[in-house]
Amino acid sequence: MPNSITKIYIDGRNEIATLNLVDGTSVYREKLVSKFGKEYRIWDPHRSKLAAAIIKGLKDVPIMEGLNVLYLGASTGTTVSHLSDIVGMTGRIFAVESSARVARELIANVSSKRINIIPIIADARKPRNYFSIFDKVDLLYCDIAQPDQTQIAVENCRTYLKHGGTMILIIKTRSIDVTMKPQRVIQQELIKLQNSSFEILQVINLEPFDKDHALVSAIYKPDS
Repeated sequence: MPNSITKIYIDGRNEIATLNLVDGTSVYREKLVSKFGKEYRIWDPHRSKLAAAIIKGLKDVPIMEGLNVLYLGASTGTTVSHLSDIVGMTGRIFAVESSARVARELIANVSSKRINIIPIIADARKPRNYFSIFDKVDLLYCDIAQPDQTQIAVENCRTYLKHGGTMILIIKTRSIDVTMKPQRVIQQELIKLQNSSFEILQVINLEPFDKDHALVSAIYKPDS
């Protein structure tokens, strides 16, 4: 588990949590817990696929303070808010969401209170239209429900991810092909990544938190 994430024993079990960047404020009614004189937000694995993957053993991802992150499929900001806690005021999260309605909620409840989140209302298929991104990013996180989700992630990496940077891709097998067995879909998408200059680090099945979903972490190596 990354050092930036804390384990907290509460209600009879161990939970993971992040140090709250905005004291006294929750994002999705998560519990706020005081420990060592600091306030932490419990990170719910039923609401965040990244939290689920961390609980299930995700280790090869450099989630740390100061990171610049491009997040595709920001939605209302549940996972984005925890990444905001982790990267802190020296990091930035460029949060892309295509739905204007959902993005309004992201802005009102999350980015308006966390200045390290830069919301971008745009189509992830057109990464060159993200005028707010001013530098290459260290980490690209993709959580979108599209049949071509892997290719969308790859194109965004080619445009914005540093050489040697990390990509986290949520493979939503039923969004890609509902007729194919989930494990076969995952293997198919892994081959696409390997053929697009990615070195696969880890693949995590997200059950029981998310059925027919997998999280993949990979390193972008376009020159290798």
